[in-house]
Order: sequence, then structure tokens, then C-alpha cells
Amino acid sequence: MNDSCRSGDTAPCTPGAFDFDQVIERRGGDSMKWNRYAGRDVLPLWVADMDFAAPPAVLAAVRARLEHGILGYSDPMPGLVDAVRGYLQRHFDWTIEADWLVWLPGLVTGLNVACRAVDGDVLTATPVYPPFLSAPVLSQRSLVKVPLVLDHGRWRWDFPALEAACTPQTRLLLLCHPHNPVGRGWEAAELQQLADFCRQRDLIVCSDEIHCGLVLEPGQRHQPFARLNADAAARSITLMAPSKTYNTPGLGCAWAVIPDAALRRRFLAVMNGIVPHVNVLGYAACEAACRDSDDWHAALLDYLRGNRDLLEAAVAAMPGLSMTHIEAGYLAWIDARGLGVANPAAFFEEAGVGLSNGADFGLAGWVRLNFGCPRATLDAALARMAAACRQTPRQSSLPFL
Repeated sequence: MNDSCRSGDTAPCTPGAFDFDQVIERRGGDSMKWNRYAGRDVLPLWVADMDFAAPPAVLAAVRARLEHGILGYSDPMPGLVDAVRGYLQRHFDWTIEADWLVWLPGLVTGLNVACRAVDGDVLTATPVYPPFLSAPVLSQRSLVKVPLVLDHGRWRWDFPALEAACTPQTRLLLLCHPHNPVGRGWEAAELQQLADFCRQRDLIVCSDEIHCGLVLEPGQRHQPFARLNADAAARSITLMAPSKTYNTPGLGCAWAVIPDAALRRRFLAVMNGIVPHVNVLGYAACEAACRDSDDWHAALLDYLRGNRDLLEAAVAAMPGLSMTHIEAGYLAWIDARGLGVANPAAFFEEAGVGLSNGADFGLAGWVRLNFGCPRATLDAALARMAAACRQTPRQSSLPFL
């Protein structure tokens, strides 16, 4: 591992060491992302699945585990636990105890378990990753949604609206941090205000931090909610996984960090008999990602910054579209209301670009674009989008509030 390649570094890490420009053919295989448009000339930039090979260390670890020959039930070994603890300490200055970790086959599983483990109504802010909207309903919990506000080109929490929406029955806040889809990396002051609100209302916070390794602003790094103070830690369930940062979503490995023993017991009790164990290859990949892939990670961030800058400039020049600056993640949240079309996602699909429909996140008229792809793919998609925007009658673009 190159010790100079750390999250938050501004200098490039070993230029040219990893080929993110390589286009790996995914058509005609088992890719859910690409198979959605099988047989059609549509570039898929929807689901949060990057079109890059996983880090070399991860691929080597999976190959080595396969060479053993036996793929039986597995436990998280001490080396894996040490790798995750080291990763959290190294990247986020967060010291955790080994027994705070609960292993999961996926982050969405964790959201659903949290909703079942906390008895009461659920509060969240929209737009948001769709499982935030479905998990409470599937858990037979009442869900209250409070819109984020777009304030001079930056999404923010509406704390007066949160106060008004919270009732004595509200027991759980679902936090998306960094936020999917709006691309905010919440700052310490914002998180502290949220923590104070939750302390005053005695709310448990389930914080989805799966994009924590994808802060794009040079010199900045992710601040785990639970690391704010002892009270925040005691009321927190933090969900993380290597799948987004290291592009291993098909291997199904995630973890929860739950410092409070009583809350952890409730979480484990809900899992018992329902949630399957993590698979052996997921464990192997997770350990290698957390322990041996800092150099690849730093190079990925450099590449994603380039894609982000290209995307933001291109969208600014497209009639009818606008977007806010992406601070974290590889997902762009694009306001397409100025196009004057009923369904922007369907409009761009017809133009040959497959995007996520904002209505699924709780905000119609917007689309989400995944720019975690080779630059040639992004260039081609942006050219198609620009051509479509030029040919469409439009309303005037709506300004930021």
C-alpha cells in the first residue's frame, strides 16, 4: 500500500497506475445495469454500480479464496475485523470496538432491520434513496417525509419542518450521509444540529454511510455521525459497505456499527432466523478493499472528480437542465423541469441515455445520473443528452430557491 494515498489527499496517487478509461464489455452478460436496455442503443447511467473493474487487491483476494476450493459457510475472521477497524481509523479517525460490528449481506437489509428494531414512527428527508421510503412501509411503520430545501444552489435540512413533523410516536430518523441523490457531504455543524435535534427528541439515528469513501472535495473527508460525541454514538446505527467505493455490490457484504449494547441486541434479535450470513467471497473482498486498496481508492477519486467537472460543465450548457455541485458520490441530481416534458427519464431514455427517475426518490421532474464510468461512455451520454435538449420545446429553466 502507498501510504501517501489517503482519503482527502489533494495530490494524485500514482498517475496511470489504474486504467479507469478501459471500457469493459457488460452487454449480453449478467449485468442488471446493462440488461435493462438489452437489444437497445441505450447507455445505462442509472443504478449505483460503476463500470470499473474492482481494485486489483480485491480481485486477487477473491481469486486466492477460490483457489482454496471449498466455499462453505464462513465467519468474519480476525483479519477482516482488524481491516475494517483500521479502515475506519485511517480514513475517518474513528476508533470502534470489534464487538460493535454486526455483519450484513447488504446495506438495504440493514435499513429494514433498523426499522423493525426500533418501535415507532420513522422520519426522513426527501428526495432520498428509494429504500428509505420502502423500508418503513415494509416494516409496518408510519413514515413521515420532510423535504430538503434548495437554498441558493445547495441542499440543506429544514429544521423547523423537522420539528413540526416529529411527534411523540417518532422514534427513528433515517439519515443518508453522504446524501444520495443530492450529492451533499453533510458538514460537522449540520450533523451537530441534527444530533442535537435527535437528542432533544430522543430519536435513534440509522445513518446510511455507504458513500463515505467518495468525498470528492479535495482536503475534506467524511465525518461519521456516530463520531460526533458520546450521545450521538449511543443512539446510532451506522451502515457501511465496500460495495460503492470499491465496486463490489454483487458480493453482498456490509456492516453495521452499533456502539450501544442494548440497541445492538435488538438489532441482532430482528436479524435472527431471517437475515442470511455474508458469503465467503464477500468477506474476502471486503478485507482486501479495506486493508490493501488505498492507492486504487485515491486514483478513483481523482478520476471521478474529472468526470464530475466534465458533467457539471456539460449540464450547465444544456437548455432546460440545471444541477447542484456534487460534493460526494458519483451520482448527479439533475433538475429537468425546465425541459417541459412530463417524464424526463423516459425522454432521455428515448434519446439513448438510461437515467433514474426522480419520482422514485420522491421528487418528480428530476433525474439521477451515475457518472462512475469510463470518460468515453460519459462523453457519449452527454452528447446524446445535449442533442435531445436542443431539439425539445422548453419552459424557462427554474432558478434555485
